[in-house]
Amino acid sequence: MLNYIIRRVLWAIPVLLIISLVTFYLGHAIPGGPFDKEKPVPAEIMANLESYYGLDDPLWKQYTDYLTNVLHGDLGPSYSSRSRTVNDIIADHFPVSAVLGILAVMVAMVVGIPLGMISALKQNTYIDYSCMFFALLGVSVPAMTLGPVLVWVFALKLHLLPVARWGTWQQAILPAFTLGIGSAALLARLTRASMLQVIREDYIRTARAKGVSEKNVTVHHALKNAMIPVVTVIGPLFAALVTGSLIVEQIFAIPGCGKYFVTSVTNRDYPVVLGIMLLYALLIIIANLLVDITYSLIDPRIRYS
Repeated sequence: MLNYIIRRVLWAIPVLLIISLVTFYLGHAIPGGPFDKEKPVPAEIMANLESYYGLDDPLWKQYTDYLTNVLHGDLGPSYSSRSRTVNDIIADHFPVSAVLGILAVMVAMVVGIPLGMISALKQNTYIDYSCMFFALLGVSVPAMTLGPVLVWVFALKLHLLPVARWGTWQQAILPAFTLGIGSAALLARLTRASMLQVIREDYIRTARAKGVSEKNVTVHHALKNAMIPVVTVIGPLFAALVTGSLIVEQIFAIPGCGKYFVTSVTNRDYPVVLGIMLLYALLIIIANLLVDITYSLIDPRIRYS
C-alpha cells in the first residue's frame, strides 16, 4: 500500500504540471488583458504595468517564472486586487468554502445514502416511490431556485434561521442544505441502484439461508459492497463542493472562493485562475487517492501492489 501511495504522489507532479500549463496558455489565449478597461489606459501606463508584472515577457518565460515562484510557495499577485496576493485570497476565503463544502458533503451522505438504501430494500413500494420522487426533485431543482425557497420558508416566514451571511452555525444550515441536497439526490439514486444489484447476489441468498439476521445481511454484507461505486462518486464530489459554489455563495452572501474564480476569469486575473485551478486539481488528486485507499478498507479482496 505504501508503495502504491508513493507512486500516486509522484504521478501527481506531472498531472499538476500539465494542468498548470494548459490553464496558463488557455488563460492567455482569451482576448484582452488584465488591465483593459472601458476607458483606455495610456500607452505609457500600460507599458509600465506590463513590465512590472512581467507580462511583456515571452509566454514561456512567464510560465517558467510562475513555476519557480510556485515552488517557493508564492502563487503570485492578483491583478484586480492590487493590495492582495493569491496566497492571501486563498488563505482568507478557501477555509469558508471548505467548511461549507464539508457540511454539504455531510448533508449529501447523511440524507442520500440512507434514502437510497431504504428505497432499495422497499423496492416497488410507496416508500420506494416516495424516496425516488425526492431524488428526482433534488436533481431537477437547481441551487439558484432551492436557495431562495429555503430562505423564504425558514428565514422570512418561520423566522427559524438567518437569511444570509456567515459566521455562526445557524447561518451555515441553509447554504449547506442548498448545496448538499442535489448531491444527496444523486447519492440516493446511485445507492439504490448499487444495493439492488448487490442484494440479488448469490452470497446474499447464502447468508440468509444460513440464518443470518436481515440487519446483519443488510449492513455487513449488502451495504458494504454496495458502497464501492458510491465512494467513487463521493471523492470528486467532495473536491467540487469544497472548492466553493458561486451560486450558493452569492445567494447567502458567503465570502468564499467561488466568486473570485469566476471574476478572475472575466478580469483576466491569470494568477488567481491558476492558483484556484491548482488548488482544485490538488484536491481532486487527494480525493481520488483517499477513494482508492477506502476501496481496500471496504473490500479486503482489493489489494494494491
